[in-house]
Amino acid sequence: MKRIYNIFTIIPALAFLAAGCDLTLVPEDRVTPDTYFKTATDLKLWSNHYYYALLDNGDNASRINADDMVDKSMGSVIQGTRLPSDKMDGANEWNWTELRKINYQLEHSSNCQDETARTQYDGVAYFFRAYFYFQKVIRFGDVPWYDKVLNSTDEEFLKKPREDRGVIMDHVMEDLDRAIEMLPAGRDVSRVTKWTALAMKSRAALYEGTWRKYRNLPDADKYLRQAADAAGEFIKSSGYGLKTDGDEPYRNLFCADDADASEVILARIYNFETLNLSNSIQFNVRNDAQGFTRRFINHYLMADGSRFTDKEGYETMTYVDEVKDRDPRLAQTVLCPGYIQKEAKKPTANDMTSMTGYEPIKFVSSAAHSGASKGTLDWPLFRAAEVYLNYAEALAEIGDLTQGDLDKSVNVIRDRARMPHLIMDEANLNPDPFLEKCYPNVNKGDNKGVILEIRRERTVELVNEGFRQWDMFRWKEGAQMVNSTNRYYGMWFPAPGLYDMDGDGKNDLEIYKDVQQSKPSDGLTVRKIGSDIFLSDGDRGYVEAWQNLTYDWDEDRDYLWPVPADQRVLTGGALTQNPGWKDSTNL
Repeated sequence: MKRIYNIFTIIPALAFLAAGCDLTLVPEDRVTPDTYFKTATDLKLWSNHYYYALLDNGDNASRINADDMVDKSMGSVIQGTRLPSDKMDGANEWNWTELRKINYQLEHSSNCQDETARTQYDGVAYFFRAYFYFQKVIRFGDVPWYDKVLNSTDEEFLKKPREDRGVIMDHVMEDLDRAIEMLPAGRDVSRVTKWTALAMKSRAALYEGTWRKYRNLPDADKYLRQAADAAGEFIKSSGYGLKTDGDEPYRNLFCADDADASEVILARIYNFETLNLSNSIQFNVRNDAQGFTRRFINHYLMADGSRFTDKEGYETMTYVDEVKDRDPRLAQTVLCPGYIQKEAKKPTANDMTSMTGYEPIKFVSSAAHSGASKGTLDWPLFRAAEVYLNYAEALAEIGDLTQGDLDKSVNVIRDRARMPHLIMDEANLNPDPFLEKCYPNVNKGDNKGVILEIRRERTVELVNEGFRQWDMFRWKEGAQMVNSTNRYYGMWFPAPGLYDMDGDGKNDLEIYKDVQQSKPSDGLTVRKIGSDIFLSDGDRGYVEAWQNLTYDWDEDRDYLWPVPADQRVLTGGALTQNPGWKDSTNL
């Protein structure tokens, strides 16, 4: 049965209180700073809002496009439609409302005489302040730092200039260290704990460390070491592991109505019947025509651990042949021949609704969840597998990785996938040429081969969980996400004709150019070349998405968001603009 966590409840008086600047205007019969924050319940109710306002939701995170997945919209990053004139007032964009609430709690939590409760909820506040600022840094780079509540008279602070991202990230690390010390060490997928803070520190420090390394900026190793240490402590002490039960443990992890607490550290909880909280993750797969790219599919190894892209003729293998004998996670992530939806009785044939033909099935449960706002699967925000990957990557980038480190991180993930282990010496002696093309900035060093293999593992393990765009940002591989560099190719079709898409020996798809062969009574899915489906070479080739539009990447500009122009005006130019972005402020 679905858990009931009423974590988003917050009393109306608190919303009123948080919105005001002049707190002396609150009526005496209402909640005031002097009368509130006195109990554990007060602190819990106040901090509940952070979860809802700041943490990712699956509807957004599962739709972020990069080089691995395309859909009907593509988003502002790929489309190049971010503008300095936009308000960008989302909680994780240029909006500071949630920070004020966090700092307000920290300033008044001393009202609570219950030291245990005060410590715990101060830890929650420090976690979310770190999370808030990390989201700002990965979007805007340098931002102003505020650790106090501002009022309308604080003109100096209201016009504060941006501080170097290194200063901000050091504050993020300090806040996470406080959270690690103050938060309880239990397991609760709906609330932050010590282990969530350690996982968050490994994520944030890895981001900053690799951002700096691949831009030749100072202090890269400082942050990479912090990432490795945080992840290492998590692996050593948390007791978390990977879900391994059942025939398809990986698929089942993402089809569970309740997040699996053996692996999931923190989740966004959905419950329609009681809390009226639902998502459209599964609906979006079909409605947005989401499709994986062939570039992504080629990351999957063969089941015996050999490289698919070393096979002769791999470039022109058709769908049924290319997915045979691959890493089992492929068939638990992508609609492959023989796929049976949860609670269904027979296989689902690929009807080429996807823009590339490779339709996601990760986060797809039973047909009952297929409608808009019908999804109730919990969305994993932090899980142990990510921390394992953070650990291995940080050590590999520093140059301190050993085979023993791989065996307690990446190879634990491969064990769950039932794949052969990654052997460090073999990887470094023979780097994969395909991965070298995917990640051209990994161009030197004794650990080149194993860094590429860790990226392979991260790509297939974390797909559709909201990581890929940010990974490509920190690795400085943004140009690889746009089709001016890599066309958005999908399945290969050698010619118009009839195709067996589920491997049962019977044709169920026709693609045609001029004259349709099949009759409606045959019951085939029919797609016309040039209108329903587009092939890279006219009447043959790869299914291609966005074939008539070319997206470009500005290497000097596009890794960061523009600072909103209206905010620059309000500060009289104290807020500088990010490189490459032009606005109309004349400041």
